Formats: sequence, C-alpha cells, structure tokens
Amino acid sequence: MTVALRPFLPADAPALARLFRASVEILAEDDYSENQRAAWAAASDDLAAFAQRLASALTLVALRNHEIAGFASFGNGALDLLYVSPDHARQGVATALVDAVEKLALARGVKEIQTDASDVAHDFFKGRGYVATQRNTVSLNGEWFANTTMKKQLAPPAPQGKPH
Repeated sequence: MTVALRPFLPADAPALARLFRASVEILAEDDYSENQRAAWAAASDDLAAFAQRLASALTLVALRNHEIAGFASFGNGALDLLYVSPDHARQGVATALVDAVEKLALARGVKEIQTDASDVAHDFFKGRGYVATQRNTVSLNGEWFANTTMKKQLAPPAPQGKPH
C-alpha cells in the first residue's frame, strides 16, 4: 500500500489534531505515563494555535487509501512534528514523510536537520542516521518529559581550508 503526500491545508487542522492526540495517547503508552500523555496531547486542544503551528511551517500530510495517516512539520532546520495514526503505525508512513522532508530541506539548502525525538521515536531516527547530541528535560502543561536532540547531515560539509 503506497503513501501519498500533499501539503497541509487549513481544513486539515481538526483531523490532524485528532490524529496527534490518538498518536500520543496510544503509541506513547509504553514510554510515558498517563499524566505525561494527557499533558502532551493537550498541545492540540487549542485548535487555532495548533493550526497556526502547522501553517507556519512546511507541513506535509500523508494519505493511505485516501485517509489521513500522518503528518510532519519542518521549519528553521528542524523536524518539529512527526505523528502517525495508530491505525497506520509501522506501515511506512513516517518513513515516507521523513524522506520527503529531508529531500525538501536539502533542496532548500539545509545541510543539517535536527529533531527533538521522543523516546518513542528515538530508534526510528537512529535507524535513519540521526545522531543523538543531547538529552533534554522539558516541561509541558505541568508534566516533565525527556527527549533527545538528534541531528543528521543532509549534505557533505563544505571543505575546510584551501586545497593543496
């Protein structure tokens, strides 16, 4: 089953907010407590703010069988959001989204991409060549979370110094 990608449309915001909440509540169950997941999922409760966050970045929507299966948001050299519907988890949706984001970032001249990967997503990014650079503790809606800043070189670094 193939994954189709298209740009985010403002009308997608309610469906993406529901997908975000379901992804956090179900897919993060083994890595985060119920209170942590509730605080994390609440980030989509203010639909206008959530829609603005998606609209202010390069946000791609993944479709499988004409159904929204996931989304990714990229801006300022960082992969900000990557969420997949629990119904479509481990079916290539995240891979298709990140492949596209990396290609678009490189086409825009971005040499290195970074993300703050949740514990749920850490191994996915590691498998794609992202390297952990620091462990973070962040507070969100009264709960503390750990995540890992990970970076990946998209283009070879420019040669340093003068050629011999």
